[in-house]
Amino acid sequence: MKKLLSLAVAALIFVPAIADEGMWLLPLLNKMNKKDLAAAGCKLTPEEIYNINNTSLKDAIVQFGGGCTGEIISGEGLIVTNHHCGYSSIQRLSTPEHNYLMDGFWAIRRDMEIPCPGLSVTFLVEMKDITQPLEKAEKKGQVEEKLKELTSAARDANPDCEVLTQTFYNDNVTYLIVYKVYNDVRFVGAPPASIGKFGGETDNWMWPRHTGDFSMFRVYMAPDGSPAEYSEDNVPLQPKNHLKISLKGVHENDYTMIMGYPGRTQRFQTAAQLEDMVAQNRIRIDARTVRQNLMWEAMCADPKVQLEYASKYASSANGWKKWQGMELAFKKLGIVAREKEKEERFMEWVAKKPKRQEQYGSALGEISEAVEKAREPMAAYTLLVEAPYGIELVGFVGRFFRGVSKKQQEGECSDEEAFAAGVNAVKGLYRDYEPTLDRKEAVALLEFYRERADERFALDSLGNGFEDFETLDIERYASWLFEESAFTSLEKLTAAGSVEKVSADPAAVLQDAIISKIAGLYPAIMGPQELLQKGSKAFTAGLMEWEKGQPSYPDANFTMRLTYGHVLPYSPKDAVLYRYYTTLTGVMEKEDPTNPEFIVPEKLKELYGSRDFGRYAEDGMIRTCFLTNNDITGGNSGSPVLNANGELIGLAFDGNWESMSSDVMFEPDLQRCICVDIRYVLFLVEKLGGAKNIIDELDFAY
Repeated sequence: MKKLLSLAVAALIFVPAIADEGMWLLPLLNKMNKKDLAAAGCKLTPEEIYNINNTSLKDAIVQFGGGCTGEIISGEGLIVTNHHCGYSSIQRLSTPEHNYLMDGFWAIRRDMEIPCPGLSVTFLVEMKDITQPLEKAEKKGQVEEKLKELTSAARDANPDCEVLTQTFYNDNVTYLIVYKVYNDVRFVGAPPASIGKFGGETDNWMWPRHTGDFSMFRVYMAPDGSPAEYSEDNVPLQPKNHLKISLKGVHENDYTMIMGYPGRTQRFQTAAQLEDMVAQNRIRIDARTVRQNLMWEAMCADPKVQLEYASKYASSANGWKKWQGMELAFKKLGIVAREKEKEERFMEWVAKKPKRQEQYGSALGEISEAVEKAREPMAAYTLLVEAPYGIELVGFVGRFFRGVSKKQQEGECSDEEAFAAGVNAVKGLYRDYEPTLDRKEAVALLEFYRERADERFALDSLGNGFEDFETLDIERYASWLFEESAFTSLEKLTAAGSVEKVSADPAAVLQDAIISKIAGLYPAIMGPQELLQKGSKAFTAGLMEWEKGQPSYPDANFTMRLTYGHVLPYSPKDAVLYRYYTTLTGVMEKEDPTNPEFIVPEKLKELYGSRDFGRYAEDGMIRTCFLTNNDITGGNSGSPVLNANGELIGLAFDGNWESMSSDVMFEPDLQRCICVDIRYVLFLVEKLGGAKNIIDELDFAY
């Protein structure tokens, strides 16, 4: 911390915002963004957006699950988010007899809403900058004591809440954040996957887009209003605030803002870090291509496998395609070269004053040195994690022994109790598991690993004579592994009977071989981290001082942010201009009954043919999606797209292919946020789903 903290905080106070770019911290809106928000067209004050003493927009926005955003749209805890955000929960609730994922579902009565075990939503209560108190405490060597004091006070002031600290600007600024978590969340409705995931991976990250990417859930609370685990006695949440819905639609240059939880950006990384990131991503792309090809083949051949592996495939493929887009964008847009040029100008500025040279002069060198030291071991680690550790059987072993360890840490327990805890930890995975497919993936991933890995990282001591990895008959090994392992089914695992026996299982032996290699890499990976952290902190503080008076916002770290901009078209290349919206006509034009990604439900075709659009049409047609230039990234999925009055007009669900480097650099001419029009959402709820009860629950702005 020391002097860098003061410089960082000082820089924050005087930085004006520029519309379009920026994932802005809510507590700083009044200082940094007030004038620019108004100039951009916002009709709300910063206090109406974020306020800890009175109701504000932030009270209607939630973290949804482990990595998305959702919003409350009724006074009875109704949430809307993306279909792909609810995807895994909907898949887990589905069975071949009740396939909610593929067929859709609507709860037309409250007693039809389905509990979602393991799903939670989180409300932001407060964010408080504690940088200066920590800086003062550091001078006295009392940082830990101060953190404990501040955290304890926040917990006392906010019962039933979670309190954590989060750093920003590469550890230059620290906030204390208070959250309230609700664990009783129930599935209310979603369109069939043929709508909610229309276009599949072909259209993912692409424009034009025609995906009805939404799903609905409801938050429940205890009768006394407190968060509670699922109970039949729980009642719908009475939220502090919920969003009104506008049916006026959007038009070019309209003001828009998005509130949500962007996951991770790298806009303070150096050229050396970016080059290394691209190299690591290429390993991930290649490994996932191997696994996904086998998964897709099996899914297309068997509807049962399609349901079981739908969420696994989608989760893997989303990053896989994004990394490919990033790789292409880096080359086309010269991202690394532009970063190097910026660093050269930065160092010229640093060199002009001895004080700057002392504070920031070694930062880039320290980062480069740390990256170089960790490059090779990090590549080996990535290859291990994406290839052999990608075998599901290996993951089952890890889950089993984490369950055993957790039970043992709780106190003295018998071997039977520890074993039961391990089985309990892994049993849910078998619901969506096909050992025949996993065996094929194991062969392919082990062959991929052997082709790519340095001989130093060969997997040793696999048992039953399979010792020499370089000459290993992988087909024969996989046949033995899947025939002998107890982890291929819940019945076999349960019959194993003891932790000791499971520890000698062939799958456990394989997992041990992988983990031993990973553990051997940790010192080489973690050793340079202190140097990297030191250099990154100084470099970021230097950038904030150098760019004082220009927009400065911290990298995304899954804390609530505001981004604001406008509805805009864009031109991806010469002579091509993309309109800012799509219509239902495009869905019909894309229909391909032979391709599972482009199947159109019969009822939707009937509604289109009859033009039965209700109040949701504009110029006689349903608009499906639209574009804005709001600055988003992963984690913003499901975020509300709001108009100048803070009314809901759509849901953010994707970015565009041409700006896949946007996590590193904002591209004002190319970067677009793809949003589903709220009118398309409600048309599908009412006309396709017949859930008029949901429509009646909403508040509309007129």
